[in-house]
Amino acid sequence: MTTKPARTTGTAQPAQPASQQTPTAPERTGQLSDPPSVAVIGLGNLGRVLAAAYLDHGHRTIVWNRSPAKADDLVTQGALRAATAAEAIAAADLVIVCVLDYDKAREILTPAADALRGRTLINVTSGTPEPARELASWAAEQGADYLDGAVYAVPQTIGTPDAFVLYSGSSAVFETYREQLDLLGAPTFVGTDPGLASLYDISLLSGMYGMFAGFFQSVAVADSARIKATDITSLLVPWLNAAAAALPGFAAEIDSGDYATETSNLDINAVGLANMLTATKAQGLGVELLAPLQTLFESQIAQGHGAQSLARTIESLRAAR
Repeated sequence: MTTKPARTTGTAQPAQPASQQTPTAPERTGQLSDPPSVAVIGLGNLGRVLAAAYLDHGHRTIVWNRSPAKADDLVTQGALRAATAAEAIAAADLVIVCVLDYDKAREILTPAADALRGRTLINVTSGTPEPARELASWAAEQGADYLDGAVYAVPQTIGTPDAFVLYSGSSAVFETYREQLDLLGAPTFVGTDPGLASLYDISLLSGMYGMFAGFFQSVAVADSARIKATDITSLLVPWLNAAAAALPGFAAEIDSGDYATETSNLDINAVGLANMLTATKAQGLGVELLAPLQTLFESQIAQGHGAQSLARTIESLRAAR
């Protein structure tokens, strides 16, 4: 077991109780404090866990939330409560924003713009690529370095091997704060375009929600025959795990553009899915979740690609190149 550094308050006035301490700005000497001080803006379920992770590893941690009471537990543990977002930003080397969306992030950060100069801003707010790019550009105008992040973890897995975070934007920030990023989950830098982390996020979540759609359809079919959801799911999970093993092969075909196959081609899958849709309707159920996939199969077959791999379905979805 690794022994963690003791939590510290990082106060300039040690005699005060933690709840009364006022965060003070670190001196700007061109060097980071050791370890760097961290401000966490936004103390929802994820933000509170992020702040606790830095406290656990000995970082002077400043916290701010519009509802101050959300900081109470963290202050008890040694965090410094800032009265304003600007005060939190001014008191830290590294500023982490974790709020509802990019609009909310800009709403909070705009009045604190002067405090951002010389700071490093990491935004782990969920969103889409263009707002991420806009926020990065705005941060640069304020003299701040910027990194955008997409977190793949439930709060209780932050800092464990089950968590990982994708980052895009400043590669220099990623390298400078790599040790601090490691505390949240395995960090991966995906590119200098600040919108890339969000784009990766949309891609990965699309796969997740597609799986959920298939799960709901599966349970509905089973339920129509009074089969319990737990019973069908106990069979579905190992089947999906086995099916997922085909994805790297499909990915290689898509990247190469070579869809030749001697096994499960589009013709075979179109017949199989058509049978599934017919049987589903016969059970009195809708087919809205799977019928669009059959349309994609039929489009490729109509173009003469029925003998090619199922992976060729992507060509009906791709943007024009």
